[in-house]
Amino acid sequence: MLVLGRSQVESLLDVDALIDDLAAAMADFSAGRASVPDRVAALVPERDGFLAAMPGFLPSAGVLMTKLVSLFPHNDGVQLPTHQALIVAFDPDTGEPTALLDGTAITAARTGACSALSARLLAREDATVLAVLGTGVQARSHARAICRVRPIRQIRVAGRDPAKAAALAEELSAVLEAEVRAVVGYAEALDGADIAAATTHAVEPVIRRPWLTPGVHITSVGFNPAGREVDAATVAEALVCVESRQASLAPLPAGSNDLLAPIRDGLITADHVHAELGELIAGSKPGRTSPDQITLYKSVGTAVQDAAATALVVAAARERSIGEQITLR
Repeated sequence: MLVLGRSQVESLLDVDALIDDLAAAMADFSAGRASVPDRVAALVPERDGFLAAMPGFLPSAGVLMTKLVSLFPHNDGVQLPTHQALIVAFDPDTGEPTALLDGTAITAARTGACSALSARLLAREDATVLAVLGTGVQARSHARAICRVRPIRQIRVAGRDPAKAAALAEELSAVLEAEVRAVVGYAEALDGADIAAATTHAVEPVIRRPWLTPGVHITSVGFNPAGREVDAATVAEALVCVESRQASLAPLPAGSNDLLAPIRDGLITADHVHAELGELIAGSKPGRTSPDQITLYKSVGTAVQDAAATALVVAAARERSIGEQITLR
């Protein structure tokens, strides 16, 4: 069995290749060519946390895998990530375990890359201003990935802790060509933004309709069973796209309160979900239809994304002879 640690996974992940591979994986998923059941989770209520299992089979990439991922929101997000994960890959012909790798880096990278894919599909081509809401691992991943698909010239960072927002802005300034600055609040970050990346554990929405500029594309990846990132008015007005209708509308912990709450309150129906990313890629559903249209990609995360990233990493590791081989039996 091949074993890969976090630093090795990070060195092997090519974000541009990952965005392209995710496009193929999401198209396979929506066409029914992948097997991805809803995740299940064991709850740890005293820490507001859970441990989830996410199996998936992506035949086109030759990957059978499962991810075990914990979400503990009271971790600081940087020294100790809120999301921590392991991935085990299996031989799809025999079921034999073939690789064990850090899933924390893959979760961060594939989530940001899939948001970048949504921006490539839905954001205006002339989008230059990015609002990053949140200051953790996903905020970093999103800023780096979205800059690869749109000509971002300015990034505004906002979070609950101004010191963390300032530190993240300084960090991103060193690695990105865009001007990056911290701002005092979510409303200021969103004012005039062409793309908004919400990466928080918010209870109250950090995306609110009065704060949005016409034509903005929103990516929302935050999860909190006690709250939501996007207000109902935004959801109701936006062209809403997801990875999986089934997963996003399933009961928690698989589904999204951002969609389930306005459905429960009668503001929208399940039919308000316009498309899966895979349907946009295949051309069976249209994307943006006007420059002023608000578009929303609400992510809950699916194992098909992890499978695509795992295939990329394991292939690169074998090609470059990186990682340790161990024997279990």
